[in-house]
Amino acid sequence: MNQITIKNDSITLTVIDYGAIIQKIIVKDKNGIPNNMVIGHDKPEDYLNDDMYLSACIGRYAGRIADGKFSLNGTDYTLFEDNGIHLHGGKKGFNQKYFTIEEVKESEEPFIKLSYLSPHLEEGYPGNLKVMVTYALIGNSLKITHEATTDKTTVLNLTNHAYFKLDNQPTVSNYNLELGCSRKLETNDKLLPSGNFVNIAGTSYDFRTKKKINDIKLDTPFEIDHNRTKAASVNSEVTGITMEVTTNQPALIVYTPPVTGSICFETQNFPDAPNQNNFPSSKLEPGEKYFNESFFTFSV
Repeated sequence: MNQITIKNDSITLTVIDYGAIIQKIIVKDKNGIPNNMVIGHDKPEDYLNDDMYLSACIGRYAGRIADGKFSLNGTDYTLFEDNGIHLHGGKKGFNQKYFTIEEVKESEEPFIKLSYLSPHLEEGYPGNLKVMVTYALIGNSLKITHEATTDKTTVLNLTNHAYFKLDNQPTVSNYNLELGCSRKLETNDKLLPSGNFVNIAGTSYDFRTKKKINDIKLDTPFEIDHNRTKAASVNSEVTGITMEVTTNQPALIVYTPPVTGSICFETQNFPDAPNQNNFPSSKLEPGEKYFNESFFTFSV
């Protein structure tokens, strides 16, 4: 297992090649004290037994696919499913794959570039898929870029599953959260979407104006408003650290896990898009390039 660290004046980033996992994002709080912004393991080998997808690249399909199946060009594809749900790429998704370190650049804007070649029908998905993940430090922002190409029509939805923790408190109830989202997906008790979007105005999910999370539990796919420059902003008054999220993706999955006192912002397409005609297409054709670009910007 290889570990790489890059840094600039604002951020120190540590990544391991297993799962293209972000092990540390070190920024300074309002008192100048360094803080790690993500939940993680001190020993890289401990990620081998991780079942929470901690700060890993998620693929081939981030999120849920109903009944573990979809159709493409008249061909049915069957995926691993548990209780009617295919989740985060299957039994052994990208979070459990060793990526190749393609390039590490130390400069004013340093970056780490990793790749993985997913073979045809790995976890049931068609096409030989070449994936590139680039972590770049630009000022006080971490830019995460996912790119991919295929030699056969396939479906794809990549994201990073970082568990952000802005302070040392046991929960995120004290966090101030703002979302650039006016609608969320309607989901069932398995968190599978019905295909309908629900306006969140006046509900507990309405974070269009900054408010504390308090006791609201989130495992929620939101639609990012087209006219919003920010998908999300979250702040801890304890450390004074604010993180803003911007992305070119249509959806933001916000997840507050029951343990760890953290929050996830998964920038991606919607869950079950391969089976929902009214969602943005998750189809990737030969000759096309998948491109997911997201910025996580820290300030005090």
